[in-house]
Amino acid sequence: MTDGVLAQLAEIRSMEIAALKDKWRDLFQAEPPPYNRKFLESRLAYRVQELAYGGLKTETRKRLAALADEFSRESGGKRRQHRSAESSRPIAGTRLIREWQGIEHCVTVLTDGYEYDGRPYKSLSAIARAITGTRWSGPLFFGLKNHAGRS
Repeated sequence: MTDGVLAQLAEIRSMEIAALKDKWRDLFQAEPPPYNRKFLESRLAYRVQELAYGGLKTETRKRLAALADEFSRESGGKRRQHRSAESSRPIAGTRLIREWQGIEHCVTVLTDGYEYDGRPYKSLSAIARAITGTRWSGPLFFGLKNHAGRS
């Protein structure tokens, strides 16, 4: 049985993309996703082994389901983005300093917002607007992001 599995795994690596998609249809009884070759190869290799040796144990599936439920409760059912606003936000106590039209402006990062000129603010954009009188991206105004939107 192992020799047959190893032969199939070796065959997957040498297949043309059309043949990979045909194998996907055979093994999953569904159309292949529009992903790259590397994804198709790795998922097909897993499926070949899964069919030959069996899938995840029942206990493992239950544990994964419990972890997913716990994560869903903690995140309020929302999917996390690649970089959330929380992960790109400076830590509390950080002071952001920006000079605008010859005046130095200092903002303190709080755990639940920001403080500028003795007043609390919910966002850096609101502070940038108070300083400039126009709409600005707060993170961009204070140099936390560049013009391309990267942190």
